Amino acid sequence: MRRVVITGQGTINALGQDVPTTLEAFREGRCGISDLELRDVDRLSVRIGGQVKGYNPEDLFNRQQIALYDRFTQFTLIATRQALDGCGLNFSGELATRTGVVFGTAGGGVNTWDENYRSVYEEGKNRVHPFVVPKLMNNAAASHVSMEYNLKGPSFSVATACASSNHAMGQAFNLIRCGMADVMVTGGSEAMLSFGGIKAWEGLRVMSKDACRPFSANRNGMVQGEGAAVFLFEEYDHARARGAEILAEVVGFAMTSDAADIVMPSQQGAARAITAALTDGKLSPEEVCYINAHGTGTAANDKVECAAVAHAFGHHADDLMISSTKSMHGHLIGGTGAVELLACIMALRDGIVAPTIGYEEPDPECALDVVPNEAREAKVDACLSNAFAFGGLNAVLALRAAP
Repeated sequence: MRRVVITGQGTINALGQDVPTTLEAFREGRCGISDLELRDVDRLSVRIGGQVKGYNPEDLFNRQQIALYDRFTQFTLIATRQALDGCGLNFSGELATRTGVVFGTAGGGVNTWDENYRSVYEEGKNRVHPFVVPKLMNNAAASHVSMEYNLKGPSFSVATACASSNHAMGQAFNLIRCGMADVMVTGGSEAMLSFGGIKAWEGLRVMSKDACRPFSANRNGMVQGEGAAVFLFEEYDHARARGAEILAEVVGFAMTSDAADIVMPSQQGAARAITAALTDGKLSPEEVCYINAHGTGTAANDKVECAAVAHAFGHHADDLMISSTKSMHGHLIGGTGAVELLACIMALRDGIVAPTIGYEEPDPECALDVVPNEAREAKVDACLSNAFAFGGLNAVLALRAAP
């Protein structure tokens, strides 16, 4: 099978509106979670989030585009422009037909839903904008990216709750590996930080009102974030022939279903996904140095993930570094795995492992090296990125340092 490498990356999230700023925040252990700036925030019980501050869509998009682009699509286009800027690829002719798009998002146009429900139910309007449907649909971001860059290969969206980005990037990886595409634009985005989006999540009673503290014994829930991260996946020989800078190599991917509970995670399902990703990537457990954890900061998720890692890695689990960057940027739901892949690439390229910040008290049920509070320098040759979603849907990516 063909090899797949990463040759571009872009992002906008609560830590920064580009990759260098985000990586600097990872290195410094900086928190992007702050008080929400939303309409009717006083009616919410949860008033913090990883919100993109200082962002004005009118600085980047014209009026016609804003009428078509929900916030999650705007984020996707911004990150895509960064990932493709200066990539040296001309998406015309055969390459256009051999390049596709696959993105993950759980909610799609949540802000558009929220705005138009207000118009109809609260303000009593009888008409909505004619572009509401194409603006809110989950595939809007993928479609607009394909149109903007003339990408005519396989293009679609994946919605598997918190595993959406990893599922999307796994599909992009497989499409190149099996020969259906040579280049894929992939990643994920989410923009659920609206009154309705937060209010719905409040009902689950899994949200923290003060901070995200993954793996810490006093953790009390997750914190939502928003943003996007986009990557250029490319067939290895294609990238090498054009002299592209290779950021990392994607070597394995696995996905499993718990088939158990709609919200409670399963140790067995998560462990099977981890083990299968190792097998697919032809990695021994001892070769993996770092795992970017799902690490939501909820009591159930963190202890189940630690148990799954311990089961999959055996004695080597004690030598692993495992951190959750959600403690810094929040949980981007469908977009979270994409932003977290930036931390994996940083570990492989720069030898810097992003920390789990907010860690205060050891938890015997999370007795692994969670890289507490401060980034760490370490040689990382191979790593995993975990994503375990509501619905019992698990997706794990395996990466190696650039060949």
